[in-house]
Amino acid sequence: MTLSTRYSRPRSVRWLPGTSFGDLFQEFEQFLQPLADASRGSIGVHQPIDLYETDDAVVVQMAVPGVRAEDLDLSIEGRQVTIRGTLRDEEIEGRRYWLRSMPRGDFSRTVTVPSGIEADAIEASVDQGVLTLNMPKAAEAMARKIAVSSTGRPESVPTLETTQEAGA
Repeated sequence: MTLSTRYSRPRSVRWLPGTSFGDLFQEFEQFLQPLADASRGSIGVHQPIDLYETDDAVVVQMAVPGVRAEDLDLSIEGRQVTIRGTLRDEEIEGRRYWLRSMPRGDFSRTVTVPSGIEADAIEASVDQGVLTLNMPKAAEAMARKIAVSSTGRPESVPTLETTQEAGA
């Protein structure tokens, strides 16, 4: 298997006051991703990924163009979701490549998801080259509205006035 990589120069990262620190951390993660990939042996195969939350689920979406469902392996351990797959290298006789830069080979990506996921209810599907993992939140992790009632001020609660009178 031949795997060619071409590293582009990282774009400069500039943080401006008033922008989100999340954007800064995302830029930093993207800057370090090639080093992490090299240490895991998956140089050159970097699948873009989105992780977001809805009211009732945490969702991971990953671009997997050309990857068959049977070539994907998904696992969860604690809060770590690992997606492994293979981009098959189909050698066709008679082809002489002038340029060959489409990714091929094995890839692996691990993301940390928020706690409170129902691991037994995770659903995964591939549609038009996008893998979607829908991870329902556990009942205790879902946002709830808490009613606040006003019962008036009990007489036994010290106020600023009563503490000043007691000190005098």
